[in-house]
Amino acid sequence: MIDNDDATGATAEPPKDQAFELRLYVAGQTAKSVKAFANLRKICEEHLAGQYRIEVIDLLEHPQLAEGDQILAIPTLVRKLPEPVKKIIGDLSNTERVLVGLDVRQVASARNR
Repeated sequence: MIDNDDATGATAEPPKDQAFELRLYVAGQTAKSVKAFANLRKICEEHLAGQYRIEVIDLLEHPQLAEGDQILAIPTLVRKLPEPVKKIIGDLSNTERVLVGLDVRQVASARNR
């Protein structure tokens, strides 16, 4: 598990119940898995500094864990908290899509109302 204890940011520490708990499901150290983790880490550092925890689950080592979150494709990011649970499939290279998918940022049209 990778914890984000050393992040710095301008925002105040959120209450524990508002922190993002993220699980990234991968299958080994493939190029796509490594890219997904790097993209996720960058997005979290820039937009959720001090407000997240990432758990990487390698399904080659723990295939039974795929059933609990109903993982059908990899890499898959699962937002466990805050609820509701959300999933994003792919290498997470589209930052805007990831932020909207995690409910960190609203869709551009909704912001401009």
